Amino acid sequence: MKKAAFLTREQAEEIAAKYPTPFHIYDEKGIRENIERVNRAFSWNPGFREYFAVKATPNPYLMKIFRECGCGFDCSSSTELTLAGAVGASGQEIMFSSNETLDSEFKAAGDLGAIINLDDITLIPYAEEALGGRLPATMCCRFNPGGVFTMSNGIMDNPGESKYGMTREQISEAFRILKSKGVEHFGIHAFLASNTVTNGYYPQLAEQLFTLARALRDETGVHIAFVNLSGGVGIPYRPEEEPNDIEIIGAGVREAFERILVPAGMGDVAIYTEMGRFMMGPYGALVTRAVREKHIYREYIGVDACACNLMRPAMYGAYHHITVLGKEDLPCDHLYDVVGSLCENNDKFAVNRLLPGIETGDLLYIHDTGAHGFSMGYNYNGKLRSAELLLKEDGTVQLIRRAETPRDYFATFEGAFGLPV
Repeated sequence: MKKAAFLTREQAEEIAAKYPTPFHIYDEKGIRENIERVNRAFSWNPGFREYFAVKATPNPYLMKIFRECGCGFDCSSSTELTLAGAVGASGQEIMFSSNETLDSEFKAAGDLGAIINLDDITLIPYAEEALGGRLPATMCCRFNPGGVFTMSNGIMDNPGESKYGMTREQISEAFRILKSKGVEHFGIHAFLASNTVTNGYYPQLAEQLFTLARALRDETGVHIAFVNLSGGVGIPYRPEEEPNDIEIIGAGVREAFERILVPAGMGDVAIYTEMGRFMMGPYGALVTRAVREKHIYREYIGVDACACNLMRPAMYGAYHHITVLGKEDLPCDHLYDVVGSLCENNDKFAVNRLLPGIETGDLLYIHDTGAHGFSMGYNYNGKLRSAELLLKEDGTVQLIRRAETPRDYFATFEGAFGLPV
């Protein structure tokens, strides 16, 4: 599969003349079309809702698009809850999934009426106290089956080494305790693998959770209102990877639903998802300019972005495809490391990557940064976070977050020190 940029060189140069590189830019048309595909794939379930994982791209302008399309929000902190509230979300439009949760965070979730997804059985008394001694009518618990999660194509992940969720025995006991404290409607949540590029992940996870839901209903007598498949549906970062087909995924979940839950009289269970990467990843890009070149033991192209703008390659060794705008049809016959200027040798967007010949001033389009791109940014070496832009459906560009300035960086220091604050 050829990865195509949603910007031309001419468009990018025009944008860069107003908003200097580096910048993250998002494709509104692509985002809306993808949300429509997801909603259509699960339309067989009347209660379906996608809770966009705010941590992936925490920008209210983008969140507003998701809400307009019927999505809710998966939040993991008080700040993310504030963002969800700022775009008008409340009540069951918000899923609060956190761990080692503070009393103040439980209270913030309660104030918005969010569904609280408990990570651990020990959190029940803390949540109860933080919520004024009265738990909400609907609550969720996170399940961790332990062991290794495998599929036909091999080991997917290792839940047994994950800090998240409850054991099988704990979630049953948690349901009993919560029921005794007045909770009436229950949800089950699990996240067993990250960035899966296979149509089989959700259906296999659904089979496990639907079977668990039926068993917990029988054991505890509670009403299972929803099953939350969480995230984990990934994207093809590499051109040779085959993308997930959300229609096939939705059909696979439906088959398990009708086989396991419907015969048990549980056809009213709603299906929830909490995707971030699948919802936003391909619809964002980091645009950066080649500013230097170096010829030693390797050929280096230095760009004006760095790992502070996109840390996935430095942190995980993750692959992000690179298009040299305006040179899409030229042969990739030059071997480069594409690097930033941090005082860290892992500040590399590409290592031994075959690309067209790059000249100083060329614009590089780094693909698939729409999720966990800007949001994982930081200020090491005094680097400043870039702007975020939205390419609107009508072709105009909107600034949705300005670039940081030194004044922003200095603003949290106590005392003047003669700095511009």
